[in-house]
Amino acid sequence: MEVKKRMAVLVGCNYRNTKYELHGCINDVMAMREKLMSRFGFKESNIQVLTDEPGSLLMPTGANIKRALGRMVGKAESGDVLFFHYSGHGTRVPSMKHGNFLGQDEAIVPCDFNLITDIDFRHLVNRIPKGASFTMISDSCHSGGLIDKEKEQIGPSTIVNGEKLSLPSMPNTAKEKTIPFQSVLHHLSSLTNINTTDIGTHLLESFGEDASLKFQLHPRELDTVDLLKPDAGILLSGCQANESSADMNPDSAGGKAYGAFSNAIENVLEKNPTALSNKQVVVMARERLKQQGLGQQHPCLYCSDENAEAVFLRQHP
Repeated sequence: MEVKKRMAVLVGCNYRNTKYELHGCINDVMAMREKLMSRFGFKESNIQVLTDEPGSLLMPTGANIKRALGRMVGKAESGDVLFFHYSGHGTRVPSMKHGNFLGQDEAIVPCDFNLITDIDFRHLVNRIPKGASFTMISDSCHSGGLIDKEKEQIGPSTIVNGEKLSLPSMPNTAKEKTIPFQSVLHHLSSLTNINTTDIGTHLLESFGEDASLKFQLHPRELDTVDLLKPDAGILLSGCQANESSADMNPDSAGGKAYGAFSNAIENVLEKNPTALSNKQVVVMARERLKQQGLGQQHPCLYCSDENAEAVFLRQHP
């Protein structure tokens, strides 16, 4: 199918001057912005960038990110290529869905801690017109499964090329891109002064209708959030749901900070100028991280069988 429009939302959160500070996230999305234009034919006017650097025109709050994604999806037509790249912290929250054997759900952590959850991304993907695609790269901890009910193609139950998954420690130049649930809860509690461990209460009190749908819907309603067929969602996650993604800050060597997964994708694309499938990108990124001594994180792919073999961002051959 001929591509009509290519649109992107890129989000980088470094959480500057906080105890959760990262260093490479804004670099990640700026590098991706250049790649989208130079290799994949995205027009600068169709790429929206949200970062939390000082003086940023649009801060990556939960509401701003969701509005940017909503506007992009609202413009989508059959044949369009939609792309979302997030680099920043992730977290996990207690699940309210029946049948979740892990007991936890995945979320990203915008700069204002207004969590965007797997349910929000599922609702977004369900709005994609037939014939369009939505590719999401999440370079964050616990990013596996960030689109609720998306089919696992490469993940915790998958071994690629006989690879045995090992969990070595992160190198000294790396920082985990995660804010633990208890830390998120403590931060939100300090804003609301409400004595409860129910994170939904704090999010609804702080952000109202801008809070995640996960906390606005009744648990029974969460169970009725259906997967559309065919599904347009394609998630490339920096790691499995129970793993950490690395933020690399090699300042001692005079290097530039970066997210390990974002950088691995950049490297894969540089070394392979011809079109790659979504599955090839993830398999090669896994191998790149292992070569760099970052074998503790295993990128995953969640999408339909058809989209697993589809060309990444529908690059022309």
